Amino acid sequence: MQHYYLFILMCILLIILPGPDTAMTTKNTLAVGRSGGMKTLFGTCCALLIHTFAAVVGLSAIIVKSAFLFSIFKYAGAIYLTYIGFKTLWSLKNNEAAASVEANGENKYGKQSCFRQGFLTNLLNPKVAIFFLTFLPQFVDRGSDTFFPFLIMGITYTVLTLFWFILFIHLINQISAFMKKPSTQKVVQGITGIALLGFGLKLALEKSRT
Repeated sequence: MQHYYLFILMCILLIILPGPDTAMTTKNTLAVGRSGGMKTLFGTCCALLIHTFAAVVGLSAIIVKSAFLFSIFKYAGAIYLTYIGFKTLWSLKNNEAAASVEANGENKYGKQSCFRQGFLTNLLNPKVAIFFLTFLPQFVDRGSDTFFPFLIMGITYTVLTLFWFILFIHLINQISAFMKKPSTQKVVQGITGIALLGFGLKLALEKSRT
């Protein structure tokens, strides 16, 4: 492995860029509270570990090179993100988002599915597999064994994701009084729902790297 500190810096810059994981974490933190955000984060990290394992054993390369497998992951992820986006916008129409936030800051619907939403959002995104197979090799010496370097870098990326989103969730939770005002929450939920729909559409239009 080479330029490990540069790898860490690049990971941080990539992680803080808004994406489907950020949108899902924001939505669940607002709807359920800190516990919802943390459950979503743990789901995301579990999916990242699976992507790491897949990259280590070469499964990600097969997915990226196979147009059929790539399409399966692509459309499954796009459908899921679109479904969550529509569900978020539909809850706004019925005022579910504002009404279901109870005094203890928990949502009776979201708490059970936050982990699953975080897990599936990341796992069904083939762009994560593409990231691992195109980004990680740049920091490995040519001709050397990739097993341990890929493993270390995958775990590093997962840990950095964990730390960043803990801070992100804490920030949202700190301003929860403002963020959970019905008017504010409607705006944020609306933006999040549209963003998820946009990510779903973008993922559906993603071309296979063959």
